[in-house]
Amino acid sequence: MNKGGIAKMSEYYELSFQITVKIQKTSGNEDIPLPRYMTPGSSGMDLFASVTEPFCIQPKEFGVVPVGIRISLPDGYEAQIRPRSGLAARYGIGLLNSPGTIDSDYRGEIKVVLLNFGSQPYTIRRGDRIAQMVISRVIKADLDEDDGLDATQRGEGGFGHTG
Repeated sequence: MNKGGIAKMSEYYELSFQITVKIQKTSGNEDIPLPRYMTPGSSGMDLFASVTEPFCIQPKEFGVVPVGIRISLPDGYEAQIRPRSGLAARYGIGLLNSPGTIDSDYRGEIKVVLLNFGSQPYTIRRGDRIAQMVISRVIKADLDEDDGLDATQRGEGGFGHTG
């Protein structure tokens, strides 16, 4: 509690918590590290390429890269596959569908769709860190079709509307 005797929100609610995610390496990938947080404050776990031989992605092209794992998420969660900022800044490597979504009922091998936005070919080797995986809660919505939506200041202003 602070001086006035009022509790901070963080005293009532945990700011972060952990869940258990079951994970399985796919056949032939026993040498590939499991995803891991690289620092105590990391939001995402790094994913490692499980290619069997070096794989080159030419400029302005994409490739699907396996990471050698399958996961089982609890209901109400998803795994978001996101780009690594270092690969983007240094080499122009990003994800074609970012973030990629791994649903709680998917049990296949996770694969990452990398895109080379850069001007030079980029080679991925076995064990390279290629993306990160963030586990997130999912909120499902009930849709209520209605003829009249509430008016807002923005209205129908779309792309570039605010400058």
